[in-house]
Order: sequence, then C-alpha cells, then structure tokens
Amino acid sequence: MANKIVVVPDLGGAETVDVIELCLAQGESVEVEGSLLVLESDKATMDVPSPSEGLLVKYLVAEGDTVKVGDPIAELDLGSAGSDAVAESEETAVLKATPEAQLGLQPESMLDEKENPQEVVESLTDQPSKAHQDPDVSTAIFDETAGANIGSDESDIYAGPAVRMLARELGVALSDVRGTGPRGRIVKDDVSDYVKQALNKKSSSSVSNDTGIPAVPVVDFSKFGQIETIKLTKIQKITAANMHRNWLNVPHVTQFDDADITDLEQFRKSLKKQSEARGIRISPVAFIIKAIAVALADNPVFNRSLAADGGHIVQKFFCNIGMAVDTDRGLVVPVIRNVDDMGIWDIAQAVSELANKAREGKLTPGEMQGGCFTLSSLGVIGGKGFTPIVNSPEAGILGVSKSEIKPVWDGNAFVPKLMLPMSLSYDHRLINGGDAGRFMTQVVALLSDVRLLAL
Repeated sequence: MANKIVVVPDLGGAETVDVIELCLAQGESVEVEGSLLVLESDKATMDVPSPSEGLLVKYLVAEGDTVKVGDPIAELDLGSAGSDAVAESEETAVLKATPEAQLGLQPESMLDEKENPQEVVESLTDQPSKAHQDPDVSTAIFDETAGANIGSDESDIYAGPAVRMLARELGVALSDVRGTGPRGRIVKDDVSDYVKQALNKKSSSSVSNDTGIPAVPVVDFSKFGQIETIKLTKIQKITAANMHRNWLNVPHVTQFDDADITDLEQFRKSLKKQSEARGIRISPVAFIIKAIAVALADNPVFNRSLAADGGHIVQKFFCNIGMAVDTDRGLVVPVIRNVDDMGIWDIAQAVSELANKAREGKLTPGEMQGGCFTLSSLGVIGGKGFTPIVNSPEAGILGVSKSEIKPVWDGNAFVPKLMLPMSLSYDHRLINGGDAGRFMTQVVALLSDVRLLAL
C-alpha cells in the first residue's frame, strides 16, 4: 500500500498555527486517532490525530514551524503497521548526515520565499514608522550587539536550516541566542525574541515611544538576588497584548452592586438529586449567564459593538456569552452560543464541557469567537470586588466575586442574607451610566428571584 501524506485538518477558524510538539519517533507505529503532533493557536492547543494505522516514515514539519489548513505535516507507511522499522527513503538517508537527523529530528522547513527579514524586524518593533524610515535598522542594531560574531563558525549550534537562514538575513549571531526548544534547540521565536529585545534596547534611551507612553526602565533584578527568567506561553502573550489594547482603546467605567442570592442557593441545592441523575453539576454561574442573557435582550444597547470606522454601531440579534476560564497556560474565554434559547440545565452542561476543554487545552479557535458579552467569575477564588477589563469589541463584562453572608435590613430587622458582589465594566463610548444602571438592576433582580428567569 502506498504511503499516506497527512495534512493539517480544519482548525475551526484559525488561519495559522504553530507546531509545538512532535509526538512520535521515526519508525514508531501509530493507531487510528493516535496523536501525531500538537498544534497551538492564539488561545488553544490541539492534537492532530492519525487518520490511519501505520508507521511514521517522517515528519514534514519541525517544532516551531507555522502551518495552515491543508499543509502536509507527516508521511505514514500504511502497509507496514506492526513491523519493526520503516525502509528509509533516499531523502532520509541524505538527512542522516545532519545533526538534526542524528538526534531523531527532521530539519525545519526552509524559510518561505515571501518572508522578508526586514518585515520581520518591522513586525517586532513597536515603532514601525521608524523602521520604515531607516531601512538599515536591523544592521545598525546588530552591528552593536553581535558585531564580530556574525561571521563566526556556528556549525555546532543546535538550530535548523530555516532558523539559520533567518539569523543570517537579520545579522543575528546564533551564539548569542538562547534556545528554548527541546534540548536547547534554537527556534524561530528565539531569533524573533532576540531581535525584539535588541530593538527595545536600542530605543530605550528615548523618553517615550510613538504612543507617547513613557518607556518602562530596564532593571537587572539579578543584582538583588536569585532570579529565573521564564518565557511566556503564546496564550499569555496574546492575553497581555489584548488586555493592553483594550485598556488603551476603551474608556472604561465600572459600576458595583450586590445581589441577594439566598433563595437562588436554596433552589440550586434542592436540585442535587436531579443533578446527580442527569450527570450535570449546576453552579451559580449557570444562573448568572441566564440572567445576563435576559438582561441583554431587554437592554440591547449592551449587545452592540462600535464599528471599525468609528462612525457606526453594530447591533447584534444573537446572544453568545463568553466565560473567562483560568488555566495553567493562561486565561481563555470560551463562548456559549445562543444562550437565549437555552435552559439552566443546558447552560450548566455547556459551562462544564467548555471549562473542561479549556483546562485540557482542547478548545478550538471557533469556540472562542463571536461573543457578545463576557462573564468573569472569581467566586471560588475569593475577593470582595474587582474591575474587569472590557473584552473589546464587546461593550461590557460582568465581574463576580465571592458571595458572603451579610446582615440586610428587611424593614423590621436585620436578617442574614447571602450577598453576591458584582462589578459591571462597560465601554463608555457605547453605554452611559443610565444604561448600565438599568442593566445591573435587572441582573440583580433576576438573581434575587430566579422565578423571573422563567418569564
């Protein structure tokens, strides 16, 4: 049987992803649906399963490569499943002479012909206009930092052909770059990070950058004690960039209120037997998401986005609600779709399934898109309140903190009530204080008397 070429499957909306792990060794057998490699998008990782049983002839990509849907990633021998080895092709025999092949790895794919090293420099700097004005910016920077190392013998450095080519074009000495790949292998991101650090160092003498924001001084913390430098995950980098962008572009206002959820908790606990029978755990989050959906329908100003041209408003007639999930790799926000058509049981099941997928790193890009509003709940973790950052282009986000028994005056006496602190942040370009007050008041009312959710 002929060998089979495995390609990147549908990524659920992501245009490109990075190869972060090769799961097999050359000649190793794989079962149907067994993991071939692991890909990482902006906010999720995903395993690529084998479509057939067979033996891995070779990988057609390497760790650190960027791929898209339809790109070939591996070659399988479908006729040799169960045999001890795969017959080597002429190409494999040639590759054995390289350090990468001797370590059981395939060399990285060559640099795309369309990839301009100067564009790499410009994409990494926070001052693109300056990079355009100075076409020799990369040379000027690396003459200072790399200097005599550029022409030195780097044959003993563990890096693939594409990385070496990129480094040569940018004038980067690989001996100065710290590898973060397996066994210290230098990948493209390492070269890119080195370039970015060099550009930041070159511009640090200026008082401010193009945005007018003063630059943060560089501090050598090692002078004060032991430190460890830890590289951010891709999810953490994207989250940081998104938070910074949203904070700079959205005029935030936050309003606070408490909801009496005493009756809600009693009702939720009364559903314990039904919950066990259905195999679905109902948390307060399900009720909060349902209340948000009802409030969005009655206050459509919160279900809007400001158009990119700044002169129009996009009114949405669907109700998709994102929920922030804290994971080991960083914060992700899966989206529950069509919440307005769902009951509490359906929402509770969706919350559980998406939260588990988020923590396991199995969310697809499509499951984190299309949100109208976001819920960020810190109830389990604790805290009396916080000011969540709007997830632009959404107009609002509701933050929920830990509930607490408090004395509440009922007109005759103080009685103990379970109070839930909430904070509503919103884009003041789209929403005024009156709009926010009405929205928050309705959410409080719905959570204080869950019977209203059935109306």
